Amino acid sequence: MGIELVLLLVDTPSLEMLLERSWTELYQGMEKGQFRDQRPPFDGRLKRTFDIDCEAEILDWMDSVEHESSGTVLEVLRTINDGPQGLLHLMQWASPGAWEVWEGRAFLYLDVALERTIADSEDLYSESTWHELTNRLKGIPEEEFAELVCLDWMSRRKELGETLDETEDAKIVPTYEAHDRATRALVYTITLCETSPTLVGVLGREHLKAAQWGHGQWNLRQYLLDE
Repeated sequence: MGIELVLLLVDTPSLEMLLERSWTELYQGMEKGQFRDQRPPFDGRLKRTFDIDCEAEILDWMDSVEHESSGTVLEVLRTINDGPQGLLHLMQWASPGAWEVWEGRAFLYLDVALERTIADSEDLYSESTWHELTNRLKGIPEEEFAELVCLDWMSRRKELGETLDETEDAKIVPTYEAHDRATRALVYTITLCETSPTLVGVLGREHLKAAQWGHGQWNLRQYLLDE
């Protein structure tokens, strides 16, 4: 299994609601499941941690933190070294879901969308690349982009001398279907980011430090620095 690229959708009112709580209110609320009816509805086309698991991750993180501030959760996060990690946990709670895909496949999808070769991981995750990607995919039908990606994938297999005969390779059909689902979901997710007044997309990577998630004002470190 490869490392996964993650485009996390964050519902800003839900996030702000958590950040405005006191540290004790947040802890007790998560412990008792009191915020569940205020969590954004799960979007079945995306991936999301179950309520109880997300609450447990937040509580475990809060238990590990030493702090002296008695202010709001946001004020506490701004005073501790591990603030971005706590913010990421809260963003994951305040999310209807995330688009997740193996990083190796993300290179293929962005190559097709941008009609160029993504040079490396730095290029793959850069703000300029995703700004360009958003502009390219804006308004394109999901099925059109999915077809482009699947045709490109088949072409690459042919160039490598790999078979496209499903009787010779049982993984052909499942892989094709996975590319089709993932690329449709990518267009869907970016469209949500562009059309929803409350959703923002925060780009990250499995095992990446939380402080490096997101771009611009939605970079998690920058978010905690902004007043």
